[in-house]
Amino acid sequence: MLAFIWAEDQNHLIGQNGHLPWHLPSDLHYLKKTTLNTTIVMGYRTFRSFPNGALPQRKNIVLTHQTEKLQGQNVLVAQNKAEIERLIANDQQVFIFGGRSLFEMFLPEVGYLYVTKIAHTFVGDTWMIPIDYQQFTLIDQKKGIVDDNNTFKHEFLVYRRLTNTNTRKETLKLFQS
Repeated sequence: MLAFIWAEDQNHLIGQNGHLPWHLPSDLHYLKKTTLNTTIVMGYRTFRSFPNGALPQRKNIVLTHQTEKLQGQNVLVAQNKAEIERLIANDQQVFIFGGRSLFEMFLPEVGYLYVTKIAHTFVGDTWMIPIDYQQFTLIDQKKGIVDDNNTFKHEFLVYRRLTNTNTRKETLKLFQS
């Protein structure tokens, strides 16, 4: 399974100076629960946004040409899509964390979308890529709890691609031939 996972505001904003523009602990809990014991793929800026480095109990893959900066960080490094494909070839669950270029790179193959939609508008500098949701069907929807720690209305949505064209399995066959 190849999936995207991200949070966005009402205008599809996903970042500000390499960080999330909001504080929403329930989204971080959802991200952790959903991605434990899976493979996660991210760009260097996304990786740098993690305060403690590699996320534990996950296979962390970082797309970058700055390999020397990641020595000793407990991550696998890929310099291009083909290297990522090789590193995930035998993995059952793979989540693309971002940034934008990785979402663009894997959009044709992605089978699932895990998105946290926040009912608020923030200031930032990075927006999610356009996605044609007509190619996906909503398979799960859950409202997030608003409380003292989670002050913005939000919901967790999961979509599955409708067609099997360009699925990860087919794409992997292309890379392995």
